[in-house]
Amino acid sequence: MTDAANPFVPAGVASTRAAPGRGLRAAFANLSGWVAPLLILAVWQAGASLGYVSETLAPSPASVLAAAWRLTRSGELPVNIGISFCRTMAGLIVGGGIGLAFGLANGLSSLSESLSDSTLQMVRNVPHLALIPLVIVWFGIDEGAKLFLVALGVFFPVYVNTLHGVRSVDPHLIEMAESYGMGRAALFRRVILPGALPSIFVGLRYALGVMWLTLIVAETIAAQSGVGYMAMQAREFMMTDVVVLSILIYALLGKLADTVVRALERAFLPWRSFHLKD
Repeated sequence: MTDAANPFVPAGVASTRAAPGRGLRAAFANLSGWVAPLLILAVWQAGASLGYVSETLAPSPASVLAAAWRLTRSGELPVNIGISFCRTMAGLIVGGGIGLAFGLANGLSSLSESLSDSTLQMVRNVPHLALIPLVIVWFGIDEGAKLFLVALGVFFPVYVNTLHGVRSVDPHLIEMAESYGMGRAALFRRVILPGALPSIFVGLRYALGVMWLTLIVAETIAAQSGVGYMAMQAREFMMTDVVVLSILIYALLGKLADTVVRALERAFLPWRSFHLKD
Protein backbone atom coordinates (compact mmCIF):
# COMPACT_ATOMS: atom_id res chain seq x y z
CA MET A 1 0.00 0.00 0.00
CA THR A 2 1.38 3.39 -0.99
CA ASP A 3 0.79 6.98 -0.08
CA ALA A 4 -1.68 8.83 -2.33
CA ALA A 5 0.58 11.84 -2.80
CA ASN A 6 3.58 9.75 -3.73
CA PRO A 7 2.89 6.24 -5.04
CA PHE A 8 6.55 5.26 -4.63
CA VAL A 9 6.63 5.85 -0.86
CA PRO A 10 5.02 3.26 1.42
CA ALA A 11 2.17 4.54 3.52
CA GLY A 12 3.91 3.67 6.76
CA VAL A 13 6.96 5.65 5.73
CA ALA A 14 4.89 8.65 4.74
CA SER A 15 3.02 8.61 8.01
CA THR A 16 6.34 8.39 9.87
CA ARG A 17 7.57 11.49 8.07
CA ALA A 18 4.40 13.39 8.88
CA ALA A 19 4.22 12.31 12.52
CA PRO A 20 3.50 15.42 14.64
CA GLY A 21 6.21 16.39 17.04
CA ARG A 22 8.81 14.15 15.39
CA GLY A 23 11.13 17.09 14.74
CA LEU A 24 10.86 18.25 18.35
CA ARG A 25 11.62 14.78 19.65
CA ALA A 26 14.64 14.52 17.34
CA ALA A 27 15.93 17.91 18.50
CA PHE A 28 15.45 16.89 22.14
CA ALA A 29 17.31 13.62 21.50
CA ASN A 30 20.24 15.54 19.99
CA LEU A 31 20.38 18.00 22.88
CA SER A 32 20.08 15.27 25.51
CA GLY A 33 23.44 13.90 24.42
CA TRP A 34 25.07 17.02 25.85
CA VAL A 35 23.52 16.66 29.32
CA ALA A 36 26.21 14.31 30.68
CA PRO A 37 29.21 16.36 29.41
CA LEU A 38 27.72 19.58 30.79
CA LEU A 39 26.98 17.89 34.11
CA ILE A 40 30.57 16.66 34.32
CA LEU A 41 31.84 20.19 33.64
CA ALA A 42 29.55 21.62 36.33
CA VAL A 43 30.72 19.10 38.93
CA TRP A 44 34.32 19.67 37.86
CA GLN A 45 33.98 23.45 38.24
CA ALA A 46 32.26 23.08 41.62
CA GLY A 47 35.01 20.77 42.89
CA ALA A 48 37.72 23.16 41.76
CA SER A 49 35.95 26.17 43.28
CA LEU A 50 35.54 24.40 46.63
CA GLY A 51 39.16 23.26 46.66
CA TYR A 52 38.52 19.55 46.20
CA VAL A 53 40.34 19.48 42.84
CA SER A 54 43.87 20.83 42.56
CA GLU A 55 44.28 23.54 39.94
CA THR A 56 47.77 22.25 39.24
CA LEU A 57 46.65 18.71 38.43
CA ALA A 58 43.26 19.45 36.89
CA PRO A 59 42.55 23.14 36.21
CA SER A 60 38.92 24.19 36.41
CA PRO A 61 36.81 24.68 33.29
CA ALA A 62 36.93 28.41 33.94
CA SER A 63 40.74 28.33 33.86
CA VAL A 64 40.70 26.28 30.66
CA LEU A 65 38.26 28.73 29.11
CA ALA A 66 40.51 31.63 30.12
CA ALA A 67 43.47 29.86 28.50
CA ALA A 68 41.43 29.37 25.33
CA TRP A 69 40.57 33.06 25.22
CA ARG A 70 44.20 34.04 25.85
CA LEU A 71 45.52 31.79 23.07
CA THR A 72 42.76 32.90 20.72
CA ARG A 73 43.63 36.56 21.20
CA SER A 74 47.29 35.82 20.53
CA GLY A 75 46.33 33.89 17.38
CA GLU A 76 48.15 30.72 18.48
CA LEU A 77 45.03 28.62 19.01
CA PRO A 78 43.29 29.28 15.66
CA VAL A 79 46.53 28.67 13.76
CA ASN A 80 47.23 25.35 15.47
CA ILE A 81 43.63 24.16 15.11
CA GLY A 82 43.70 25.05 11.43
CA ILE A 83 46.96 23.16 10.90
CA SER A 84 45.66 20.05 12.68
CA PHE A 85 42.39 20.19 10.76
CA CYS A 86 44.19 20.44 7.40
CA ARG A 87 46.40 17.49 8.31
CA THR A 88 43.42 15.30 9.18
CA MET A 89 41.47 16.27 6.07
CA ALA A 90 44.45 15.62 3.82
CA GLY A 91 45.04 12.21 5.41
CA LEU A 92 41.34 11.37 5.25
CA ILE A 93 41.08 12.29 1.57
CA VAL A 94 44.20 10.38 0.58
CA GLY A 95 43.80 7.31 2.79
CA GLY A 96 40.02 7.18 2.56
CA GLY A 97 40.04 7.65 -1.19
CA ILE A 98 42.56 4.87 -1.75
CA GLY A 99 40.75 2.59 0.71
CA LEU A 100 37.44 3.22 -1.04
CA ALA A 101 38.98 2.48 -4.44
CA PHE A 102 40.56 -0.77 -3.28
CA GLY A 103 37.39 -1.81 -1.45
CA LEU A 104 35.23 -1.28 -4.52
CA ALA A 105 37.74 -2.95 -6.85
CA ASN A 106 38.20 -6.02 -4.65
CA GLY A 107 34.49 -6.24 -3.95
CA LEU A 108 33.54 -6.14 -7.61
CA SER A 109 36.42 -8.18 -9.05
CA SER A 110 37.60 -11.54 -7.76
CA LEU A 111 40.80 -11.11 -9.77
CA SER A 112 41.59 -7.82 -8.03
CA GLU A 113 40.85 -9.39 -4.66
CA SER A 114 43.14 -12.35 -5.30
CA LEU A 115 45.97 -10.01 -6.31
CA SER A 116 45.83 -7.48 -3.47
CA ASP A 117 43.61 -8.54 -0.56
CA SER A 118 46.05 -11.01 1.04
CA THR A 119 48.83 -8.42 1.01
CA LEU A 120 46.58 -5.71 2.42
CA GLN A 121 45.34 -7.99 5.19
CA MET A 122 48.92 -8.76 6.23
CA VAL A 123 49.80 -5.06 6.32
CA ARG A 124 46.59 -4.32 8.23
CA ASN A 125 47.75 -6.45 11.16
CA VAL A 126 50.85 -4.30 11.63
CA PRO A 127 50.02 -1.44 14.08
CA HIS A 128 50.54 1.68 12.03
CA LEU A 129 51.69 3.68 15.08
CA ALA A 130 54.54 1.20 15.52
CA LEU A 131 55.89 2.50 12.22
CA ILE A 132 56.52 6.00 13.61
CA PRO A 133 60.31 5.55 14.06
CA LEU A 134 60.62 4.20 10.52
CA VAL A 135 58.35 6.92 9.12
CA ILE A 136 60.51 9.60 10.75
CA VAL A 137 63.55 8.04 9.06
CA TRP A 138 61.71 8.09 5.73
CA PHE A 139 60.05 11.51 5.89
CA GLY A 140 61.68 13.32 8.82
CA ILE A 141 59.28 15.39 10.95
CA ASP A 142 57.80 17.31 8.03
CA GLU A 143 54.20 17.12 6.87
CA GLY A 144 54.84 14.01 4.79
CA ALA A 145 55.30 11.87 7.89
CA LYS A 146 52.02 12.96 9.48
CA LEU A 147 50.12 12.67 6.20
CA PHE A 148 51.45 9.14 5.67
CA LEU A 149 50.51 8.02 9.19
CA VAL A 150 47.01 9.50 9.10
CA ALA A 151 46.34 8.17 5.61
CA LEU A 152 47.55 4.70 6.61
CA GLY A 153 45.37 4.71 9.72
CA VAL A 154 42.30 5.79 7.75
CA PHE A 155 42.88 3.40 4.84
CA PHE A 156 42.05 0.08 6.46
CA PRO A 157 38.71 0.88 8.17
CA VAL A 158 37.42 2.34 4.91
CA TYR A 159 38.81 -0.53 2.83
CA VAL A 160 37.50 -3.37 5.00
CA ASN A 161 34.02 -1.91 5.41
CA THR A 162 33.73 -0.99 1.73
CA LEU A 163 34.70 -4.52 0.73
CA HIS A 164 32.20 -5.94 3.21
CA GLY A 165 29.47 -3.59 2.00
CA VAL A 166 29.90 -4.53 -1.65
CA ARG A 167 30.00 -8.24 -0.88
CA SER A 168 26.91 -7.94 1.35
CA VAL A 169 24.60 -6.61 -1.37
CA ASP A 170 21.71 -9.02 -1.87
CA PRO A 171 22.55 -11.16 -4.95
CA HIS A 172 18.83 -11.48 -5.72
CA LEU A 173 18.66 -7.71 -6.27
CA ILE A 174 21.61 -7.93 -8.66
CA GLU A 175 19.99 -10.80 -10.56
CA MET A 176 16.70 -8.91 -10.78
CA ALA A 177 18.44 -5.78 -12.09
CA GLU A 178 20.33 -7.80 -14.68
CA SER A 179 17.13 -9.54 -15.78
CA TYR A 180 15.66 -6.10 -16.52
CA GLY A 181 18.62 -5.37 -18.81
CA MET A 182 20.44 -2.96 -16.50
CA GLY A 183 24.02 -2.34 -17.64
CA ARG A 184 27.07 -2.58 -15.42
CA ALA A 185 27.37 1.16 -14.82
CA ALA A 186 23.69 1.51 -13.93
CA LEU A 187 23.85 -1.65 -11.81
CA PHE A 188 26.72 -0.23 -9.80
CA ARG A 189 25.14 3.20 -9.45
CA ARG A 190 21.59 2.12 -8.60
CA VAL A 191 22.00 -1.22 -6.81
CA ILE A 192 25.52 -2.03 -5.59
CA LEU A 193 26.63 1.40 -4.33
CA PRO A 194 23.37 2.18 -2.44
CA GLY A 195 23.51 -1.29 -0.88
CA ALA A 196 27.12 -0.82 0.20
CA LEU A 197 26.75 2.75 1.51
CA PRO A 198 25.65 1.82 5.07
CA SER A 199 28.78 -0.25 5.57
CA ILE A 200 30.93 2.45 3.93
CA PHE A 201 29.62 5.05 6.38
CA VAL A 202 30.36 2.72 9.29
CA GLY A 203 33.93 2.44 8.03
CA LEU A 204 34.16 6.21 7.66
CA ARG A 205 33.00 6.81 11.24
CA TYR A 206 35.50 4.28 12.54
CA ALA A 207 38.22 5.82 10.39
CA LEU A 208 37.57 9.24 11.93
CA GLY A 209 38.37 7.87 15.38
CA VAL A 210 41.61 6.31 14.12
CA MET A 211 42.38 9.55 12.29
CA TRP A 212 42.32 11.70 15.42
CA LEU A 213 44.18 9.10 17.46
CA THR A 214 46.93 8.95 14.86
CA LEU A 215 47.17 12.73 14.62
CA ILE A 216 47.46 13.12 18.40
CA VAL A 217 50.38 10.69 18.53
CA ALA A 218 52.04 12.15 15.43
CA GLU A 219 51.79 15.75 16.67
CA THR A 220 53.13 14.95 20.13
CA ILE A 221 56.14 13.04 18.76
CA ALA A 222 57.14 14.62 15.48
CA ALA A 223 55.65 18.06 14.92
CA GLN A 224 56.49 21.73 15.17
CA SER A 225 52.89 22.96 14.99
CA GLY A 226 49.37 21.78 15.64
CA VAL A 227 47.23 21.13 18.71
CA GLY A 228 49.40 18.21 19.86
CA TYR A 229 52.56 20.29 19.57
CA MET A 230 50.87 23.05 21.56
CA ALA A 231 50.04 20.53 24.31
CA MET A 232 53.61 19.22 24.46
CA GLN A 233 55.01 22.76 24.68
CA ALA A 234 52.57 23.53 27.48
CA ARG A 235 53.66 20.40 29.32
CA GLU A 236 57.27 21.60 29.30
CA PHE A 237 56.21 24.76 31.15
CA MET A 238 53.65 22.97 33.41
CA MET A 239 50.75 24.87 31.81
CA THR A 240 48.15 22.23 32.60
CA ASP A 241 45.27 24.47 31.56
CA VAL A 242 46.60 24.48 27.98
CA VAL A 243 47.16 20.71 28.09
CA VAL A 244 43.56 20.13 29.17
CA LEU A 245 42.39 22.63 26.54
CA SER A 246 44.20 20.63 23.84
CA ILE A 247 42.51 17.42 24.97
CA LEU A 248 39.10 19.10 24.90
CA ILE A 249 39.78 20.50 21.43
CA TYR A 250 40.55 17.01 20.12
CA ALA A 251 37.33 15.74 21.69
CA LEU A 252 35.25 18.55 20.16
CA LEU A 253 36.83 18.15 16.73
CA GLY A 254 36.16 14.42 16.86
CA LYS A 255 32.54 15.04 17.85
CA LEU A 256 32.17 17.58 15.05
CA ALA A 257 33.55 15.16 12.46
CA ASP A 258 31.23 12.39 13.65
CA THR A 259 28.25 14.76 13.53
CA VAL A 260 29.07 15.71 9.93
CA VAL A 261 29.29 12.06 8.89
CA ARG A 262 25.98 11.25 10.58
CA ALA A 263 24.37 14.18 8.76
CA LEU A 264 25.74 12.85 5.46
CA GLU A 265 24.42 9.41 6.36
CA ARG A 266 20.94 10.81 6.94
CA ALA A 267 21.13 12.71 3.65
CA PHE A 268 22.32 9.77 1.53
CA LEU A 269 20.46 7.04 3.41
CA PRO A 270 17.09 8.60 4.33
CA TRP A 271 15.33 5.24 4.41
CA ARG A 272 17.42 4.01 7.35
CA SER A 273 15.81 6.56 9.68
CA PHE A 274 12.48 4.83 9.24
CA HIS A 275 13.77 1.80 11.15
CA LEU A 276 14.81 3.84 14.17
CA LYS A 277 12.50 4.20 17.13
CA ASP A 278 11.73 7.63 18.55
